[in-house]
Amino acid sequence: MQAKKRFFILLFVGACILLLLLIGGGPAHRSRMHRSGRHLGRSWQRFSDPLQPFASPEQPETDNHGMRRRRDADPGMYKGKECRMESCFDFSRCESNGFKVYVYPRQKADKISESYQNILAAIEGSRFYTPDPMKACLFVLALDTLDRDQLSPQYVPSLKAKVQSQPFWDDGRNHLIFNLYSGTWPDYTEDLGFDVGQAMVAKASISTESFRTNFDVSIPLFSKEHPRSGGERGFLKYNSIPPFRKYTLVFKGKRYLTGIGSDARNALHHVHNAEDIVLLTTCRHGRDWQRHEDGRCARDNAEYDRFDYREMLHNSTFCLVPRGRRLGSFRFLEALQAACIPVVLSNGWELPFSEVIDWSSAAIIGDERLLLQIPSIVRSVHRDKILSLRQQTQFLWEAYFSSVEKIVLTTLEIIQDRLLRHAARRTVMWNRLPGGLFALPEYSTYLGDFPFYYAQLGASQGSHLGDSGAGSPSPRQHQLWASSLWIRPQRKFTAIIHAVSPLLSQSQPILKLMAAVSRSLYCAQIIVLWNCEKPLPPAFRWPSVSVPVVVIEADAKVMSSRFQHSDAITTDAVLSLDEDTVLSTTEVDFAFTVWQSFPERIVGYPARSHYWDAAKQRWAYTSKWTNDYSMVLTGAAIYHKYYHYLYTYYLPPSLRSMVDQLANCEDILMNFLVSSVTRLPPIKVTQKKQYKETMMSQASRASHWADPDHFAQRQTCMNKFASWFGTMPLLRSQMRLDPLLFKDQVSILRKKYRDIERP
Repeated sequence: MQAKKRFFILLFVGACILLLLLIGGGPAHRSRMHRSGRHLGRSWQRFSDPLQPFASPEQPETDNHGMRRRRDADPGMYKGKECRMESCFDFSRCESNGFKVYVYPRQKADKISESYQNILAAIEGSRFYTPDPMKACLFVLALDTLDRDQLSPQYVPSLKAKVQSQPFWDDGRNHLIFNLYSGTWPDYTEDLGFDVGQAMVAKASISTESFRTNFDVSIPLFSKEHPRSGGERGFLKYNSIPPFRKYTLVFKGKRYLTGIGSDARNALHHVHNAEDIVLLTTCRHGRDWQRHEDGRCARDNAEYDRFDYREMLHNSTFCLVPRGRRLGSFRFLEALQAACIPVVLSNGWELPFSEVIDWSSAAIIGDERLLLQIPSIVRSVHRDKILSLRQQTQFLWEAYFSSVEKIVLTTLEIIQDRLLRHAARRTVMWNRLPGGLFALPEYSTYLGDFPFYYAQLGASQGSHLGDSGAGSPSPRQHQLWASSLWIRPQRKFTAIIHAVSPLLSQSQPILKLMAAVSRSLYCAQIIVLWNCEKPLPPAFRWPSVSVPVVVIEADAKVMSSRFQHSDAITTDAVLSLDEDTVLSTTEVDFAFTVWQSFPERIVGYPARSHYWDAAKQRWAYTSKWTNDYSMVLTGAAIYHKYYHYLYTYYLPPSLRSMVDQLANCEDILMNFLVSSVTRLPPIKVTQKKQYKETMMSQASRASHWADPDHFAQRQTCMNKFASWFGTMPLLRSQMRLDPLLFKDQVSILRKKYRDIERP
C-alpha cells in the first residue's frame, strides 16, 4: 500500500514538473515562431485583395522538402543581441548639440574601398556632420567594415583589435557600423568577424532573427558602381493603360551548385515557359563550376544566352527577386529602378528601411516554399494595383535608393527619428512624395505645415493620416480636418522685399512697390530685408500702408539672408521681391491665386532656362526668350516658407558661402532646391509689362546685377550646384498661365487668332 502511495506521489510530482516545463517553454517557443514569420505576416496584412498570403505567418521557416532556412547569426556576433535604443544608446550625448555624427579620421595604412569612401563622404557632406567628437551624438568608424567575406579582396584583416582600440569605442555604444557582405563560403553566416558590442549595425541582407528592432537598420545591397550622389531617375517615363508589358515575370541570374544558396533558383525551370514567364539561371560562375555541373546545366546555359537581361528588365511587369548566397540581391534595386514590381522570395529577410517603408505598396513578398503558386498570384493582380505598385517603386527608388548618399542619409534620418521620439516623422511622410529626407521633423510633424502634402490631405480627408505614434495630430487638428478648413494653403502671403539701395527719395521704386503690394487683399504683411551697406532709414521715411511693415536689418555681404528661415514670416506663402520690381496689385493677386493651386512650386514672373553645352561639356544658363523655361527668378515669385527652412538647414554651408562670396546665384540655388524636392518645374505667370532686372538709376547701376561678370558667375554656379546635387534637378516646362482676357502688346494684325480679343 505504501509503495502504491509513493508511486502516485512520484507520478504527481513528475506531472507537475512536466507541466511547469511546458508553461515555461511555451511562450518562448511561440515568441520564436512569431518572430520567424513576423515580416511575412506584416507585409501581407496590409496587402489588399485579390492577393492572399502565401503561407500562415505561424508556419515555421523550415520544411522536409529540401528548402533550407538561413542559419542563425553566430552567437558571438552580437554581444548586445538584446540591445535597444533605451538600453544601449547614451541619449545624453545628443542633448546639447542635437544629432551630430563624427567620422573617425582616416589612417594612411588603412585600406578603404571606394564604396566605403562614398559612405563616409556622404556623412561628412551632410547636415549631421561634426568634426568635433565632443559634440557628437553618433560615431562612425573610418575602418572599412563593408566586406567581411574572408575570400574577398576587399576584406580587412585584424579588424577586431583595430576596432577595440578606437578612442571612443566604449563597447560600441553610440556607434554605427555599415556592412554589405558578411560570412564566407560555404555557409555565409552573418558573422562580421568581430564583436560589435552595443553598436548599431546598418547591414544589407540582414535576417529577421539577427535584426534588433528599432536599433539596427536594414540597408539595401548595392554595387561598387552605385552612384555616390544624385543617381539616375527611375525608368518609368509614362503610365501605359493597361499597364501590362511584354513579359509577366522575369529573372536572370546564377544557379548555385555548391555551398549555401537559393533552392528556389534551382527550381525556377519548373515555372519558366519562355513566353510570358522567363526565369533563367546559369551554372557558369566560379572557377570550377564545370566540376559540379549537373545534367541540366547545358540546357539552362543555352536558354540563358537567348535573352538580354536589360530588355527583359524594362519590359516586364514583375521581376522575381530570389535570394542568392545571402538574403539580399542586386536584383532588388535593379527592379525598383526599372519600375518592375519586385516579387521577393527570401524568407526571413528584413527588407531595407523596413522601419519606415511600407513595402506592401511597392512589392510582393512571397514564400520560397510556394514557388509554383507565383505565376497565378502575379497574374491575379488587378491592373489598377499594378499601376499603383509601379508608381511607388519609382518614388522609393528616387527618394531613398538611387545613390549611396541617399541610402546613408535615410539611415541617419531613421536614427534621428528614434531620438526625437514623439516628434518623429509619421509613416505617411516616409511613403509619400517627396519622402522623409525632405520632410524635416525639426520643422514640424503636422502634414499641413508642408507644401507638398496639401493634395494628400485633401484627398484623404484625414482618414489615415492620424495614425498612432510619433507626431499624431491633436484633437484641434482633427477638428480642422473635419471642417475642411485645412484643405487649402493659407489665404494670405507675406511680401519680403530685398532692399540693397539706400533710401534717398520718395519716388524710388521700392516705395511704389510697397504701395502696390499692400493694396492686395491677400497681403498680410510686408517685410523689408535691409541688405544695404548704408544705415537703416528712420521709421518716418517708410510709407504708411494698410498692412504691417517690418524692417529687418541684415548683413549686406550675405546674399543668402533673403532666404533665411525666420519666425517673422507668419503666413505659408512668401512673395519674394527685388526692390526694383515693377508689379501692379492685380498682377500680385493673380500670381497668388495661381500659387494656391500649386503650393509646392515656385510661381512667378521672370523666367530663365538651362541647357547642356556640348562643346564645353557643362551646363549653361540662358536668359534668352524661348518656348520653354526651367527657372523662375525670385525677384518676383511666390513660394512656400518651408523652402526658407530647407535653404537654411538642409543645404550645406559650402553652397551658401559660395552664394555670399559671389553676391549672386541665390535665386538659382533656390530653384535647384525646390525642383529637387518636387521633381517638377516652376510655373510662369505673365504680366503686362516686361520684367526688368535693372532700372536705369544710379543705385541700380551700382548693384550686383550690373556687374560684367554676373552672367559668367551664374554659369559657374549652375555647374557647382549640379555637382553637389549629383544630378540636374531643373526640369523644363512650356506652360504659361495668363489672366482671363489678358491682352499682350503684340498688334492684333500680327496674331494668328485675331478675333480672340475683338469685342
